[in-house]
Amino acid sequence: MGHLGFDSFLPGITEADDAATSAWWFVFRGTDMLVSRTADSFSIPRAATLEHLGVAGGAAHYLGLADGLPCRAVELPPDAAAPAGWSFEGVRSLFGLIADSFFAVAARALEVLEWDRTHRYCGACGTATVIKDGERARECPSCKSLSYPRISPAVIVAVSRGERILLARARRFPPGFFSVLAGYVEPGETLEECVKREVKEETAVDVTNLRYFSSQPWPFPHSLMVAFTADWAGGEIRVDESELVEAGWYAVDALPHIPDPITVARRLIDGWIAGRRAGKPR
Repeated sequence: MGHLGFDSFLPGITEADDAATSAWWFVFRGTDMLVSRTADSFSIPRAATLEHLGVAGGAAHYLGLADGLPCRAVELPPDAAAPAGWSFEGVRSLFGLIADSFFAVAARALEVLEWDRTHRYCGACGTATVIKDGERARECPSCKSLSYPRISPAVIVAVSRGERILLARARRFPPGFFSVLAGYVEPGETLEECVKREVKEETAVDVTNLRYFSSQPWPFPHSLMVAFTADWAGGEIRVDESELVEAGWYAVDALPHIPDPITVARRLIDGWIAGRRAGKPR
């Protein structure tokens, strides 16, 4: 089965007035997306409207242009049934079937819908909010307070010690599954300070030589993962049992079960592996 992806995506907030003859539809029920699968294909709805599928949801949110076609996001009620030939599947379960370019737009859709659902009323005065023209914002008609999509920054870091990488199993992970360390940025904290604090709190290890690696939107529900690499600077592993079950230093030829390739966590690990095999520090 080929990976579903887009060759190009141009973000946008306001859709052009001329009605498109076709559009990509990101239709969600919670975090499950409406998809169609066959033995050799995987797709999402592509049509001018969703009426032909018998789908009726809330207002559509314009996301931008993918391969020249509008992308729209719609949320359905929790009890909505999938039309014949379609099914609702969790975005995480689609890892391996969707390309990075598609995941990025799906992440945008999920975060926009989550923001719209959780900001229907003003947090300051309780008045029902409305969509503000020309902005991705909901506005309170009473006190004029604006609510933009929330983004919660988090750091994720691959810590190396010679020929080994620090991997840990969080309490929420299934048995045998390990990943690099991660945590949310606290108010008033820099990304670099957060990396050092999280690693120290969770494993009692000190790090140095922090280097930016990449970033990835993570729409569960509204995170931005900012990835770093770092080197061990001292300390021996002592796990914070409220966060982790276990942690250890792993060699390239003895890695446990690690995250899916589409995740930035896996890209960090793969980057470290490539560095080890090339004989270069990462």
